Amino acid sequence: MIVEDYLKWYIIHRNNTAIERFKAGLESLQFLTALQQHPTVLTPALCHADVKLSAAEMENLFQPEFSQQGSNRRAQEEKAMSYWADYLLDCEENDSSVTLEEVLMFATGVPCVPPAGMSPLPRLQFLCSTTSTFPMANTCANILKLPLLDTYGAFKANMNFGINNSPGFGCL
Repeated sequence: MIVEDYLKWYIIHRNNTAIERFKAGLESLQFLTALQQHPTVLTPALCHADVKLSAAEMENLFQPEFSQQGSNRRAQEEKAMSYWADYLLDCEENDSSVTLEEVLMFATGVPCVPPAGMSPLPRLQFLCSTTSTFPMANTCANILKLPLLDTYGAFKANMNFGINNSPGFGCL
């Protein structure tokens, strides 16, 4: 009984003033009333749910920045995009030492897509083969730079090595 009373005080009564002010703020635009009448409508936006990423979602999430159509580099970039799609499928099917969540963490700094989406939208850029054969990322700008390699085997091995050897923010 004492423990129950203490927990009730600690969780509810101790924070009662802050909770009441928060409710008053929500009520100022009748948002609280709407939430009480339709509690499930905003659940996806207000409550976190662990949703498993899919390769298709990851492929659609990242927008590629291609070179000019018809250029030699564009052909290399399109080949890298096919490797990227295959790599995501391998990650999804556990045929890789990296998960889709780890790929997203490496590229953006978050292991799942936030309910409100990502800003800025994640982009794919391409590295010159003389610059690096490993992926690079800018988590502030949500940019993943893919290496331009000749074979899928080399692409997959270098992606795995690059992501596995740079644990983002110590979270993975």
